[in-house]
Amino acid sequence: MRLLDWYIGRTLLASIFLVLLVIVGIDVVSVFIDESGRLSESYTFLEMSAYIALTVPGRLYEFIPSAALIGSLVGLGQLATASELTIMRGAGVSIARLVVVGMKYALLVALVGFVLGEVVAPPAEQLAENRRALAQSAPGGLAGRYGIWNREGDSYLYFNAVETETALRGVLLVQLDERRRMIASLGAQRARFAGDHWVLEDVVKTDFSSWETTRTRAETLRWDTGITPRLLTMEVVSPERLPLIDLQRYSHYLQQQGLDADDFEIAMWRKLLQPASIAGLVLVAIAFIFGPLRDGTLGLRIFAGVLVRVAFQISEDLLGPASLVFGFPPLYAALTPVLLCIGVGLVLLLRTR
Repeated sequence: MRLLDWYIGRTLLASIFLVLLVIVGIDVVSVFIDESGRLSESYTFLEMSAYIALTVPGRLYEFIPSAALIGSLVGLGQLATASELTIMRGAGVSIARLVVVGMKYALLVALVGFVLGEVVAPPAEQLAENRRALAQSAPGGLAGRYGIWNREGDSYLYFNAVETETALRGVLLVQLDERRRMIASLGAQRARFAGDHWVLEDVVKTDFSSWETTRTRAETLRWDTGITPRLLTMEVVSPERLPLIDLQRYSHYLQQQGLDADDFEIAMWRKLLQPASIAGLVLVAIAFIFGPLRDGTLGLRIFAGVLVRVAFQISEDLLGPASLVFGFPPLYAALTPVLLCIGVGLVLLLRTR
């Protein structure tokens, strides 16, 4: 039985890996074409290539569920086409046994995805976004293509890019009064974190509190704030590419500031539930192979896998905003598609018995 399990698992893993390479390859080519239109004297071909290479781990993590579904359909479909599944069934191997084997290797794929999503992808993604922002920022200016806004109390912070772990490029602070009117702004070329405060460099302060606008300059200026470099680096990367611990910390910070943290909470629950998502998608693939796609062609199986994955993605995309509109917990928005997927797989399997 162990030899049989390994044979099935090897077929599944090889198919999933091949499908993952194809999907990520297509995505990388698409990004390459898109980024090519943004080349400039500072954002060179070498910088663009480095950016794309650094985002590959995140793309692998993103497409692992799709590859698990389509790869399982392809791998098990090959066994079905060669009548090997029929021979296994005739030798006394039950569908339940095959499901257990499939789930075992699905969890192995989920473990690889967890390592990518928690250890490899986040720092690579942060470095990629920072390099691109620095390369595309205006020299000596505050405006940039990929700047980030943040808020703390009545003050708003904009920074062009994270230059190093403790330095920001192109900083703008805007202070509002209780009636939400701008009373002052601070513009700085750089900001350095000095342990418990920030030091702004090459500062221009504009005061709007009186009828006459005044402008003053300073080489350095102290800025006391609870915003840390770690919090700011979380702004650079999309929630889906952050590790779980950072998602939890940043959600807590946003809630303290009275800001909406639902996007980060939904991303956190989706990451936690990704192993269950992968298991559910593989379960659907197994059910399809023993049910409606038993005698289907390779193209039909791939098409069915794409349809299931698109339906799963649409349900996630709809339930996320729905949780914001109707006020139900983000956990429900992340859990519902997973339960539906597992439910569909179980129903289809029960009908094959």
